[in-house]
Amino acid sequence: MNKKDLLGLYDLSAEEIGEILGLGLSFKAALKRGEKQFSALEGKSVVILFYENSTRTRTSFELAAKYLGAQTVNISVATSSVQKGETLVDTGKTLDAMKNDFIVIRHPMGGAPKLLAETVKAHVINGGDGIHEHPTQALLDMLTLKEHYGDIKGLKVAILGDIRHSRVAKSNLYGLTKLGAEVRLFAPKTLMPEGLEREGAILCTSREEAVEGVDAVMGLRIQLERQKAGNFPSLGEYAKYYGVDEQILSHAKKGAIVLHPGPVNRGVELTSAVIDGAQSYIEDQVLSGLSVRMAVLSLLAGGSV
Repeated sequence: MNKKDLLGLYDLSAEEIGEILGLGLSFKAALKRGEKQFSALEGKSVVILFYENSTRTRTSFELAAKYLGAQTVNISVATSSVQKGETLVDTGKTLDAMKNDFIVIRHPMGGAPKLLAETVKAHVINGGDGIHEHPTQALLDMLTLKEHYGDIKGLKVAILGDIRHSRVAKSNLYGLTKLGAEVRLFAPKTLMPEGLEREGAILCTSREEAVEGVDAVMGLRIQLERQKAGNFPSLGEYAKYYGVDEQILSHAKKGAIVLHPGPVNRGVELTSAVIDGAQSYIEDQVLSGLSVRMAVLSLLAGGSV
């Protein structure tokens, strides 16, 4: 992957995505064997700069860097000079002056990782920017699908929920369609942005239509923290008309897998029976996330396993 940064999947080719997934599968197999020591980032430093709360993404990036041999630094924005008015550009210049090799950033404003990447010499990885993209989440979803099915081309994937505020849905749409999958979207009209059909999405008018015959069903977390006003009457009504339960899941192909970026609002996006059921791959996605982030870090550094 001949790139300095990973800012989104919109600009990646199918071949570049395939390269990441291939290396990610190798790392995942090694992790399952209990291997945790690699040298791809030996002597390198990775700064994790998150302006939003996170558990899975932050932790998996930190572990990915450490397993690859890097030194890691977690910056708490709440106690940093950002609170004194320091701009993102100046923060980036400060980190660059310290000779950091990687900066993983999550930011509430779309485009912030791109601005940072244009400012610093370090490799910048987008850990999620506003409602724009979350590339490594989509990559881990695709890694989970590829490991389970062997190939992504020809798969049918339904994504249900808060599409408007979901950077996960957008990155998955870009990545999955490039690899030849069919992506169906279903959401309340107030949570479905315009124009996604031009990116290859199939917009559905019911849960049944979205889920019928698919290989995977992905629920999305209600992004309440990104909503300035309520876009549906109540969580109960949302769960009733847009959530995934066993009855809705029965419309998918037999053995179809269930995905969710987490954390899950139980009983809202997915019922507990679905979350804890045999078709749920939510926990497996976590290991996929660690593996694919190791792959991204390694490839940006010009290495491999």
